[in-house]
Amino acid sequence: MPNITDKVALITGGSKGIGLGIAEILLEAGLKVAVTSRSKEVAQATADQLNAKYPGKALGIASDVRDLAAEQKAVEQVVAHFGQLDVLVANAGLGHFAPIQELTPEQWQSTIDTNLTGVFHSVKAAIPALKDTEGYIITIASLAGTNFFPTASAYNASKFGLVGFTQAIMLDLRHEGIKVSTIMPGSVATEFNNHNPSDADAWKIQPEDIGQMVADLLRMHPRTLPSKVEVRPSRPPKR
Repeated sequence: MPNITDKVALITGGSKGIGLGIAEILLEAGLKVAVTSRSKEVAQATADQLNAKYPGKALGIASDVRDLAAEQKAVEQVVAHFGQLDVLVANAGLGHFAPIQELTPEQWQSTIDTNLTGVFHSVKAAIPALKDTEGYIITIASLAGTNFFPTASAYNASKFGLVGFTQAIMLDLRHEGIKVSTIMPGSVATEFNNHNPSDADAWKIQPEDIGQMVADLLRMHPRTLPSKVEVRPSRPPKR
């Protein structure tokens, strides 16, 4: 089993929800993490929160995945601060949900630019550094990348595209020494889509569960690659 202690992970959208859950579990596993947010203040506050428990192990970076240059700068900051980059977790995402008759062009573009093109930017920016460490790219997709539902034309399109993108780059990069996987969660107890997590969400996947899955992928024997992982709540409410 690979030793992941002192590996360095960059987590986009790492200030809350799934991204923060991943950051916390990776720190617990002995990694160093950089978390990004579009807000410099939020990124720094998150790093401060994480460093309070794991001193010197977390870095906050302001970056917008919709901007390739910003993602390249983020990678440069990680390497300058920690000396290397071993893992990219492309997690940043958003959702606009409305029937197609009501979905605006701006909502469509925002969803595709963040959830799909944003991952392309993060991956392109990280590849050179990940080649140096024979690193790992993990994208956070969704079961919406294989199960379509009403009011989700933009979100479904972005996540179907993300799953296809990830599987294709897995084939591109496997002989470059870079492993690639996508995780496709179902219902997760986060603030996504303006939700306020509560005790009523106890049946849902928790952010730390996705973090544990990321850590488990990193510990997988190098000869083995779970390229696509679907994960669901084990006992959702009966309809």
